[in-house]
Amino acid sequence: DLVSPITACFVAEYALILADAADVSERAQRSIERIALFHDIGKIDGAISDIVGETTRLSPAERKAIMTHPAKGAAVLRPLAGFYPDLPEGVLSHHERWDGKGYPRKLSGEAIPLAARVVMIADTFDAITHARSYSSARSIEAAVQIIADGRETQFDPDLTDLFLSPPVMDQIIDRIRDKHKPRLVGGKRRRGTAPRGLLDITFRWRTGSPSQLKQDRQS
Repeated sequence: DLVSPITACFVAEYALILADAADVSERAQRSIERIALFHDIGKIDGAISDIVGETTRLSPAERKAIMTHPAKGAAVLRPLAGFYPDLPEGVLSHHERWDGKGYPRKLSGEAIPLAARVVMIADTFDAITHARSYSSARSIEAAVQIIADGRETQFDPDLTDLFLSPPVMDQIIDRIRDKHKPRLVGGKRRRGTAPRGLLDITFRWRTGSPSQLKQDRQS
C-alpha cells in the first residue's frame, strides 16, 4: 500500500522481534525500526503512487517504475543522514536479495546492510498476511512456506531460520492476534484508537533544533 502507517507499523514490529532475537544492539534496533517505518516512503512519488493503487496486473513499464522507489525513498531521507546515517542506505537496500538478484544495486550476501535484510523478511511476511490493493491476505502458514522457500536466495539464511523458529513465530502470532483485539472503554471500542501494540510512527520525528535532534539520536 502507499506508505500506509498501519502497514509500516506491522513491518516495524516484526522487524524488531527478529532483531531482538538476533541479539543486535539497542542502537541497531532503533535503526532497524526507522528503516522499517520508512522503507516505502519512495512510493509517495506521484508516478509511483498512481501505480501502487492499481488492482490489475502491472505492465513491464509499471514494474520498472515501482522498482525506483528504494532510490527515491533514499533521496527523500538523505538530508537526515547527519542524524540517522543508516536510514537512507537501509531504505535503498530493502529490496536487495541474498543471491544478488535484487534491486537497485544487485548487492548480495553480507554486502546488504543487516537492517535491510531484517526489514525485507518482515516486509515480505506482512505483504503476504495482510490485504493490499494488489493482493488478498494469505495465511500465516503460506507466509512461512514462502519465506522458507526464499532461504538463501531471497533472504539471509541465518535470519530466515531465526524468523521461522518457534520462539520468534510465537511472538509474531501473538502480536497479530493482539492487534485484532479492539481497545474497549465501557464495553465499546474507543473511537480513534488503533489496535494495541502498534508502534508510534512519529517516534523521534518531531520539530526541534539540530542539537535536540542529535541528542535524540544518541539517547
